[in-house]
Amino acid sequence: MRHSISRCSRICITALLALSTAALSAPAAAQATLSEAQALLAQGQRSQALDKIDRVLASTPKDRQARFLKGVILAEMNRLDDAAVVFVKLTEEAPELPEPYNNLAVIYAQQKQFDKAKAALEMAIRTHPSYAVAHENLGDLYAKMARQAYDRALQIDSSNSNAQAKLNLLRDISTAGARPATPTKPVTVAVTTPAPTAAPEVPAVKPVQAASSTAAVAASSKPSASAASSSAVAEAPAKPATADNDQRAVRSTVLSWAEAWSKKNTKEYLGYYARDFDVPDGKTRSAWEAERIDRVGKPGAIKVTLSELDIKLNGDRAIVRFKQNYQSASFKSASGKTLEMILRNGRWQIQQERIGR
Repeated sequence: MRHSISRCSRICITALLALSTAALSAPAAAQATLSEAQALLAQGQRSQALDKIDRVLASTPKDRQARFLKGVILAEMNRLDDAAVVFVKLTEEAPELPEPYNNLAVIYAQQKQFDKAKAALEMAIRTHPSYAVAHENLGDLYAKMARQAYDRALQIDSSNSNAQAKLNLLRDISTAGARPATPTKPVTVAVTTPAPTAAPEVPAVKPVQAASSTAAVAASSKPSASAASSSAVAEAPAKPATADNDQRAVRSTVLSWAEAWSKKNTKEYLGYYARDFDVPDGKTRSAWEAERIDRVGKPGAIKVTLSELDIKLNGDRAIVRFKQNYQSASFKSASGKTLEMILRNGRWQIQQERIGR
């Protein structure tokens, strides 16, 4: 799958810190040791990192953050069965967290247990429908399973030209997806991770429809809706004064939203969300607001800072991508975030919020 354990761990650990209350109880010394272990893992010193984690678990055996990181390290060491045991236990204890399910699916896919990998990814998506990593990994898995099915069809009937054409298409797309993209600007990564120890098993592809190969090729050549939207934003003729004003207004709104969050002003904070905000995880708006009030308003100071803001405007809509740093007395995290915003009655409001840029 495209996201190896090492690539996935950078994303998943940040999310686990934000979601796992068990991780917050770890003593300061244990948190420092965990940071050291993560740094060692980033340098490829897996055995030393595992030793650090085992020291933490010797004193706090239920620390989910330490156990999660141990599973990542074991997977990096190719001790897949041991890593799977760790992640299975985490899914049993905290079934609401998508990250252990996702990493478990990566392990199953490496072991060619595709049905189990599919089930794990579906659970990750069920617990967190906006978890993009799991959606992408599920697409990669479908592509791998499709290639195997076409291979079997050709073994049975080598003259099956349709199966051969579809298999060739998948291989062509996989080769294109495996090529590294040329960055258009420097990218800052919040937490450095080691390079994968093995080549990705399945390049990133979109699921291929079971139609004719000609239709599949035509579909693959069309830009996606999101790509078309981005292109429209890039190519639309700009009105300099209006565009500048809107850029400043969007930027000011997003920074004020973060400031209200930092000040724990829940009424002002929630006021930045549109009435038709896409509430995550299938919750009702009232349930989501109650949860946010509880989390934002809990005792203790917090600080939310944003950097690397990238704003794309398209009429009365805007897409804002940035790096978010969250810090409290208990923990801190850094992650990418995207806000989809809409202009209503002269105010920019958040219509959708998701992790990742």
